[in-house]
Amino acid sequence: MAFFVQKYGGTSVGSTERIKNVARRVAKFRAAGHDLVIVVSAMSGETNRLISLAKEIQPDPDPRELDVILSTGEQVSIGLLAMALHGLGIKAKSYTGSQVSITTDNAHTKARILKIDEDRIRADLAAGYVIIVAGFQGRDEAGNITTLGRGGSDTTAVALAAALKADECQIYTDVNGIYTTDPRVVPEARRLEAITFEEMLEMASLGSKVLQIRSVEFAGKYKVKLRVLSSFEEDGEGTLITFEENQNMEQPIISGIAFNRDESKITIVGVPDHPGIAYQILGPVADANIDVDMIIQNVGHDGTTDFSFTVNRNEYANTMKILEEQILPHIGAREVIGGNRIAKVSVIGVGMRSHAGIASKMFRVLAEEGINIQMIATSEIKVSVVVDEKYMELAVRVLHKAFELDQAK
Repeated sequence: MAFFVQKYGGTSVGSTERIKNVARRVAKFRAAGHDLVIVVSAMSGETNRLISLAKEIQPDPDPRELDVILSTGEQVSIGLLAMALHGLGIKAKSYTGSQVSITTDNAHTKARILKIDEDRIRADLAAGYVIIVAGFQGRDEAGNITTLGRGGSDTTAVALAAALKADECQIYTDVNGIYTTDPRVVPEARRLEAITFEEMLEMASLGSKVLQIRSVEFAGKYKVKLRVLSSFEEDGEGTLITFEENQNMEQPIISGIAFNRDESKITIVGVPDHPGIAYQILGPVADANIDVDMIIQNVGHDGTTDFSFTVNRNEYANTMKILEEQILPHIGAREVIGGNRIAKVSVIGVGMRSHAGIASKMFRVLAEEGINIQMIATSEIKVSVVVDEKYMELAVRVLHKAFELDQAK
């Protein structure tokens, strides 16, 4: 017997028939004697529908009230799954994030989990219940409903697995594991049997939509065994997200190619070149809860420099407004320019640490295809470049082939 936290995404519970399929899968685990906590997302498309409703009333919805609305999607899913399990003779209870006391900060629509009171869940598990928890949501210390951002159900599942010390956290989704890149872009992409937390963290942060980045951070921090599986396949090992020290990481050098279309680039021209200028620019941006990704500051000339950075495309308009209204007049820069038709492409692999020439090979391959690189960022296990959005898929395909990721290892 084991204790599993299982998470089922929106497509897995996208209809009543699919919810019944999930119930049958859960019943098999229960029949084998396993203890189970199930985390579910809203039915596929429901969150978008709720956002659309909110915007019909208020084009820029109040964040607190938007969280009240968005949290209802998961409540429908947990209730329906509990009913489906009852129909199979399984003792089950459903709980919202507030009911199981998932406490978060008060950053509405992208809150972070602070603590979990697991006493109620432990008591119900001891009484033989399957526990079903609404993903993506919690409450702040003032009792307000909060949500955790897109993909937040993954984070709920991993956080519960960490708090309850589950044997494994299993993420059931519409894919049967982590691939070397998106198979919709590169049909030759291969499923990875295992990947390190470091690599998965990079892939999640660089555009892979299989897992929310915060769920990977949680799993790595608390050493939660994490496995990605398909909810539409009866068998299969999926992909285990594990630790480098337990693997022979000499080969392969590169594990995958990640990409992100949701990028925008902003450049402030003629910035005075003196200490503290980066903080004067990025401080107000951070205060607005906007995440900055890649940053480049050119070499100063005639007392000024150009300062470029990237933000999520959804934050582009708001960031430009902050720069033009608050920062540009204050620092005395000439102008701010930008564009939201860029993409980021990255090669990722822990094996890069012991192999030279990865970046130069990447740049050569892109140059041979006439793809111009606008920005570059590197770390021990990744090289990322910003390119024009129209070249993104071509870049992914040629890099996937160049690093022989289409070859069975």
